[in-house]
Amino acid sequence: MKYRLKHLVEYGALRTVGGLVNILPYRLALALAWGVAWLAFHLIRTRSREAERRIREVFGDKFGSREVRRIAWLSLRNFLFTAVDIMRTPFITREALGRISDYDEAMRILVAHHSTGRGAVVALPHMGAWELPGRAATLLGVPFFSVAGKQRNPLFDHYLNTTRERSGMPILMRGASTLRDIIRRLKAGQVLAILPDVRMRTEAIKVQFLGKEANIGPGMALFAKHADVPVIPCIVTRQGWARHVATLYPPVWADPAADKEADLRRMSQTVMDIITEAILAHPEQWFWYNRRWVLEPVEEGGR
Repeated sequence: MKYRLKHLVEYGALRTVGGLVNILPYRLALALAWGVAWLAFHLIRTRSREAERRIREVFGDKFGSREVRRIAWLSLRNFLFTAVDIMRTPFITREALGRISDYDEAMRILVAHHSTGRGAVVALPHMGAWELPGRAATLLGVPFFSVAGKQRNPLFDHYLNTTRERSGMPILMRGASTLRDIIRRLKAGQVLAILPDVRMRTEAIKVQFLGKEANIGPGMALFAKHADVPVIPCIVTRQGWARHVATLYPPVWADPAADKEADLRRMSQTVMDIITEAILAHPEQWFWYNRRWVLEPVEEGGR
């Protein structure tokens, strides 16, 4: 395969940063990410202003300009901190995880569920270091896996998926044949990690989210219903720079007697209500910069 110069430059920069992040002590690596976030926030104001507009769209006049800007800044900073966490994840030991996280109760619940032999769909919104629970569960013997689409840069795509797999979380590439593999894994007791707070480009499931209508993917509820496993919402928050807290919410089960479409909407809405409450309580923890803005309506024909 021939790679474009842009792909090679991006990949070289990514590998350089990744190597540096894993050599540096954790807090020093976060300090490096803080500097990058500061430059991006102040120099690339187009994205920052768009994030601020989205915050105002959700909260109206609840916050003044200074608070809106603070939320937008912390959201970007936390995202760059999460990038550091993702790069370091394969090397996080159980002992190291214990020093930086408060996951005991969440993992106890997950391990207890896994001991029943059933799988689960864990719904992880873009909050805190959302990929760390997968590493924590894997270290405790709970098999996590995820599904991903291809990135535009194939080298970046390979690096990201390899990093996740080295963390003990296999990645299935999204495609027509993936559904069967997902259901098989769930029925075998594995746990699917999924990001539910993403806008679909075509008509899917309509839910109320952050006070407006959002169009999200059916996979979260559909996989759980087909495999007869629960959806377990999980909210991860960052305390300060380097402390992580994970909270698991009551499982959401399918109703075998209900109409399929109505049941998928009910399950999806239940999860999104939990995420909405978490974002409203801690807006700086959510990633407001996602290019696919979840509250943007789908135009006719999808886009």
